[in-house]
Amino acid sequence: MTESPSVSELHQRIKTDQPHTARIWNYWLGGKDHYEVDQQAGDQIRELHPGIGDYAQADRQFLGRAVRHLVTEAGIRQFLDIGTGLPTADNTHEVAQRHAPESRIVYVDNDPIVLAHAEALLTSTPEGRTDYLDEDLRNVDTILEHARRTLDFGKPVALMLLGVVIFVEDDEEAYGIVRRLMDALPSGSYLVLSHTITREDMPDVDAAVAFWNEHGTPKLTQRTPEAVTRFFDGLDLLEPGVVSCNHWRPDTDGELPPEVAMFGGVGRKA
Repeated sequence: MTESPSVSELHQRIKTDQPHTARIWNYWLGGKDHYEVDQQAGDQIRELHPGIGDYAQADRQFLGRAVRHLVTEAGIRQFLDIGTGLPTADNTHEVAQRHAPESRIVYVDNDPIVLAHAEALLTSTPEGRTDYLDEDLRNVDTILEHARRTLDFGKPVALMLLGVVIFVEDDEEAYGIVRRLMDALPSGSYLVLSHTITREDMPDVDAAVAFWNEHGTPKLTQRTPEAVTRFFDGLDLLEPGVVSCNHWRPDTDGELPPEVAMFGGVGRKA
């Protein structure tokens, strides 16, 4: 059952006069759940970095390939997806239940507009189950307590953290959150994580993030590829490691597309 505020409280939390990351992401993905202010900010960011829209696509496709691998190759049937974002094509439960209808998924997000569309995330096969929690990533204990109502923590769980740790500015806090979440999961569980990077050969990304942090909400924190890899400390990192999301086990055997500044990886807890 979804834990949600009242409709009036929800509408008070939705700010339509300030661009928001989830809605801009939705705009770049070709969705309809955004406002004019988000479209304007998205277009301005794209002027600074023309390839920025490709990040959203690469991250979404990375999610699909990672979930498919975990279900079909690793036998995972449980997912804790934090920082869900607005529903779009091939959400975690859709990919997982397509291959294993009995899969169970708990979504977590604290964006009021995501909550407003949570019904789209709560569809499920009869054999499986989905649930949604309106909560902040930092509230680890509450997230785990709620997740246990749907997921069996005696069996492996895949923790999905796609493009969400970027909202935790302090490095030690960010690493600590991920570590606490993984510590609560049993052996055989997985971490799937993606993160916007900073690198000397991608200066336009830094300019786009700086523009966002001046005008949008919530603020973003970039990290180097090496710093992103540190989130997987203590886990067995699957090949090809932490790489550009569109380079993680792509479906094509041909030449890899140009890197995007959204890097991701998958690690297994021994």
